[in-house]
Amino acid sequence: MNAAVIIPLVFFIFIVVTIAKGVRLVPQGQEWIVERLGRYRVTLKPGLNFLIPYMDAVGYKMSTKDLILDVQQQEVITKDNAVLLANALCFAKITDPTKAAYGIEDYDQAVRSLTMTSLRSIIGGMELDEALSSRDKIKALLREAMAEQTIDWGITIRSVEIQDIKPSESMQRAMELQAAAERERKATVTRAEGAKTAAILEAEARLESAKRDGDAQVTLANASAQAIERVKEAIGTDTGPMIYLLGEKYIGAMEKLATSNNAKTIVLPADIQDTIGGLMGRGKVR
Repeated sequence: MNAAVIIPLVFFIFIVVTIAKGVRLVPQGQEWIVERLGRYRVTLKPGLNFLIPYMDAVGYKMSTKDLILDVQQQEVITKDNAVLLANALCFAKITDPTKAAYGIEDYDQAVRSLTMTSLRSIIGGMELDEALSSRDKIKALLREAMAEQTIDWGITIRSVEIQDIKPSESMQRAMELQAAAERERKATVTRAEGAKTAAILEAEARLESAKRDGDAQVTLANASAQAIERVKEAIGTDTGPMIYLLGEKYIGAMEKLATSNNAKTIVLPADIQDTIGGLMGRGKVR
């Protein structure tokens, strides 16, 4: 191949390469960082853009779409020394491609690491029960804690979603034992309260029974006093009826004593003759 053919071919290739280097078509959802001789020059927006060939070069191609960063699961220790396992999803967006390109070496890894450290810090200031029941609060604190730092990287944190937060296996076993102990304690308290209530009711029943027995004895005593008083009024000054009643009672008691199976000896009073005479309405038997 002679020079007449090579030179035009080389010139044609040079023109094609020059045009290719000078014309850039940026797709939607991206912004390109252009450097001139190694120094930042301009940021190319989506569409057709022109550069100075051999002087300008595309240094970074930045996506302006929302980034979904998966934060790996990690162990977190709460304020009361409980071990939790937590992981999250971070939704971020590059709002300043220049800062994202030159402000941080690897913004993906930086955001993930910042999310992990912020998550440990926030949960570390909470009790176990609060950490397990306050996902919305943790999300809000995470977003607030990361926003100030990531703004210097040209990145805006859209939201941080807690994928999972749960006790570790050893912590779960400890919580199960604690729950079992708490149930046993409540059962013991319930049994003790039941026994206490039963004892109180039993004591109250005894007290009520004693009060009623006392009232009954008082009533009987009053009734006996009234009966005696009426007998006294009926008898008046005549002692005959009274002696007759006492004699009748006396004879009845002697009959019971004589017919009793346990009675072996009957003791008669020394004045039985006078007693009989009194019962018969006469004087002493001579």
